Amino acid sequence: MSEDLKGKVALITGANKGIGYEIARQLGSRGASVLVGSRDIGRGEEAANKLRLSQIDARTIQLDVSDQKTIDSAAKQIESEFGKLDILVNNAGILSDSDRLPPSQVDIETLRHTYETNVFGVFAVTKALLPLLKKSKAGRIVNLSSSLGFLTQNSDPNYEFADFKLLAYNSSKTAVNAITVLLAAELKDTPIKINAADPGFTATDINQYQGYRTVEQGAIAAVRLATLPNDGSSGGFFDENGVVPW
Repeated sequence: MSEDLKGKVALITGANKGIGYEIARQLGSRGASVLVGSRDIGRGEEAANKLRLSQIDARTIQLDVSDQKTIDSAAKQIESEFGKLDILVNNAGILSDSDRLPPSQVDIETLRHTYETNVFGVFAVTKALLPLLKKSKAGRIVNLSSSLGFLTQNSDPNYEFADFKLLAYNSSKTAVNAITVLLAAELKDTPIKINAADPGFTATDINQYQGYRTVEQGAIAAVRLATLPNDGSSGGFFDENGVVPW
């Protein structure tokens, strides 16, 4: 086991399954103490137990990114147990079935529900944990995003995913990208680096496992951004091959 992350504390939201779990596994296998953020404490503990079987220091933390009380409670728990946070991966996200309708037919509640998790949740968790990230010598924030949030590609009829005009989901990722850029500007004179990661079309329950990439592949960019060196970039969008213009 590589020990290059020994002593680091990483929180991954929505880590009881899919890409979030895989990110936790990869960070943990390199020596980090991983906090499995999960809305359901039982599912979170199942995931943490599985990680512990691989000699990973994994702990469950109940965290519903759409519930401020659980966010505040998680922040207090991390402060009490570790006194800092080195890595935050905002992975939790949703895609509603009702978002698959033509944009003009999407119900406003679908938009609100999606933004509550995908946008407000990302900001709320980041805001609550920023004081602990500032106590790290090299805080790293990774926001799981998607090229579906790119306005240029959404306007291109030849874009690989041109048919995926998901009003709530796509625009929520556009908002996440904006949050990433603006927070990076604010934090530019600190050791903290914040970036957005594109996992690609990965097979997870959010797309009924139709994606053609494995979770191992989907986690590559996020893990790389979570472990950036001190001279690494901030305020960018990356896939596993490097920076992507947005």
